[in-house]
Amino acid sequence: MKKRSGIAFIIFLLCIWIAGCSSSTTSSPKKESEKLQVYVSLYPLEDFTKKIGGNHVQVTNVIPSGVEPHDFELTAKDIANLNEADLFVYQGAGFDSIKKVADSLDPNKVVDVSKGIELLKGEEHGHDHEHGKEEKEHHDDHGAVDPHVWLDPQLAKKQAQQIRDALIKADDKHQADYQKNYDQLAAQLDKLDQEFQEMAKKAKHKTFVTSHAAFGYLAKRYGLEQVAVNGLSPTEEPSPQELKEVIEMMKKHQVKYILFETLVSAKVAETVKQEVKAESLILNPLEGLTQQEINQKVDYFSVMRKNKENLAKALGVSS
Repeated sequence: MKKRSGIAFIIFLLCIWIAGCSSSTTSSPKKESEKLQVYVSLYPLEDFTKKIGGNHVQVTNVIPSGVEPHDFELTAKDIANLNEADLFVYQGAGFDSIKKVADSLDPNKVVDVSKGIELLKGEEHGHDHEHGKEEKEHHDDHGAVDPHVWLDPQLAKKQAQQIRDALIKADDKHQADYQKNYDQLAAQLDKLDQEFQEMAKKAKHKTFVTSHAAFGYLAKRYGLEQVAVNGLSPTEEPSPQELKEVIEMMKKHQVKYILFETLVSAKVAETVKQEVKAESLILNPLEGLTQQEINQKVDYFSVMRKNKENLAKALGVSS
């Protein structure tokens, strides 16, 4: 009798242990919150996804804060997380390492927001207009794709549309919320676009000099011309001949400002600045935020309006 009681007690303990394990499994953050687990590859996509998804999504940027994304390589842990995610929103064009990983995932849960957008090539902006035919042909052969479409508010709206559609497909029961949030974001982007248009109309000149050829889409939208000291990659340095031409152009047009970006070293641009005695301003390509910017709780719109303010100064717009 005692033996049977002992066996029954052991079985009772096992049942409690199994029930406890089951309970701990169901209380994982994902199941408890029932939020879509969405991973993204760039800060603008993170910001747009949070604004459209609202309380229904948990958004994680695979690129850490303060890290330059052009040459970023995903770790094995990152890839494992992407395989478990409900959705991966990424910028394919111009970021080959991330696109390669995205191509290995379930195609039903990935969205490349560069799809359906007419992309610029490297030779379509930068300082090629100062080069001779031989130099121009060299850059044409290079043909690097410019990924920075989010710096044009109207193209950013197209990316936001794709994010909205992907969220609705993954979670149609919250379709009305996603649509409402997208409409609010689209209205903000239209307003930002109008502000840039008004600024560009007041510009005394249309050329601006930047340390990184990231602003081709913005320049094209508003009838401006970017002259970049570096190429599409912020780590790519110009040749001595290219550097000489940029300096000569700046002196010829009496350029007073050079626009530096965040996240990367501006050693070459500093050399140009010293040669022509130009002042420096920040023009942020929004590829990622620094920790300081995160602490200040900036977002896409506050950074873009600061860009507009600095660009207006460089273009001679009266305040």
